[in-house]
Amino acid sequence: MTLASSQNNRAEAQRVLAQFAATGVETCFHGRHISPQIFAGLDGSNWRLKDYEARGGYQALRRILGLDGNQTAGNANAAAMTPDQVTAEVKASGLRGRGGAGFPTGLKWSFMPRQFPGQKYLVCNSDEGEPGTCKDRDILMYNPHSVIEGMVIAAYAMGISVGYNYIHGEIFTAYLRFEEAIEEARAAGLLGDAILGSSFKFQLHAAHGFGAYICGEETGLLESLEGKKGQPRFKPPFPASFGLYGKPTTINNTETFAAVPWIIRHGSQAYLECGKPNNGGTKIYSVSGDVELPGNYEVPMGTPFPKLLELAGGVRKGHTLKAVIPGGSSSPVLPAAIMMECTMDYDSIAKAGSMLGSGAVIVMDDSRCMVESLKRLSYFYMHESCGQCTPCREGTGWMWRVIDRIHKGQGRPSDLDLLNSVADNIQGHTICALGDAAAMPVRAMIKHFRHEFEALMKPTVAGNAPIPTLSQRERASTEARSA
Repeated sequence: MTLASSQNNRAEAQRVLAQFAATGVETCFHGRHISPQIFAGLDGSNWRLKDYEARGGYQALRRILGLDGNQTAGNANAAAMTPDQVTAEVKASGLRGRGGAGFPTGLKWSFMPRQFPGQKYLVCNSDEGEPGTCKDRDILMYNPHSVIEGMVIAAYAMGISVGYNYIHGEIFTAYLRFEEAIEEARAAGLLGDAILGSSFKFQLHAAHGFGAYICGEETGLLESLEGKKGQPRFKPPFPASFGLYGKPTTINNTETFAAVPWIIRHGSQAYLECGKPNNGGTKIYSVSGDVELPGNYEVPMGTPFPKLLELAGGVRKGHTLKAVIPGGSSSPVLPAAIMMECTMDYDSIAKAGSMLGSGAVIVMDDSRCMVESLKRLSYFYMHESCGQCTPCREGTGWMWRVIDRIHKGQGRPSDLDLLNSVADNIQGHTICALGDAAAMPVRAMIKHFRHEFEALMKPTVAGNAPIPTLSQRERASTEARSA
């Protein structure tokens, strides 16, 4: 590397860091991770192929191909892994899909028909649109080769020769970065018709969407990737049998693929021991909201929530924890008392009545009006509904209008029952899970914070004063500063 190139890299890293510092977000360079695997050793500038290889990158690929060190297939001296062995290793690791559903990754890979005579596809879902989630864009920006290597290994395990990474349209810089990483990998023989001189071939392409939340749903993503309107398909048939262009397709999340190289290099048992039973490895949590140090935190699955909150600097000074949305805006809210007893894994959060989802932890302190917060969430889902299903198309609008009415102090005593009724008519009655994502937060907010909704309907009841809205709090803060 020339001196000028090195200086340019440092300048770019400083520009990125300054961008995040200006908004109070330290992204993933804060050094407060616990046993990181994906974010280990990143500084914002060391994302290129040579940097990734210096951290042990592509050793897992060489291992499954029976290569040692930097050797090519012509002089291999190690035992190659069969595709079935690779799948079994991922199964044994306990890796579960990091996009939200938490489905066992190795089991999903085993659904791919091995002897299918035609083309099969591998797709990475990088359409990160869940409010509160910002982990995948950091992986694509600062460790893109981990995703590429993970996809190549997955393709080897399932006998797939073509793959796509569908990247959210509103993070176009990440798309450009990933394209550049792909070109580096191709030039180094890590992608193409004869990977590292072997008989294995895999072509990888990047594709960008246009920021539609619905394209995060896997079949809506496939429709968009085919050039159609991004609307979910009926299932069955499932993508494993009828996916991209009607061919067998496996879809995994960005973080899921990025975890695979570590598993192959260190072994499934080491990965499993890093987490807890049925919840192996580390997980990246996007912690935002009312915390001192928002950002992405990679910690072992099963880490107690109080520890994660501590890493993020705790609740804003002068305030106490009120509630937490543990897995992105689509997961039900949990009150502070319940959340403080949880560990950050799929099973613990589900037992508490919510979902780990994408790992977007939205922290809410005692200054938050839950009615107002729900109003914002409901508007988002109304706006992002693709309109294909009547319950979702009409119901999300109904919910937002009723919540808006309550927030304005014009609510009726029957409105809470009406909201629950509309949510019941949406949940489980749509083609995809967007309807569920819109309904579950409504039901959870009413369940845990019903008194706040009732307070805005009955503002004159003694001892039950309404919680101020955001605009009222802002006016009070402005008046206090000017006094």
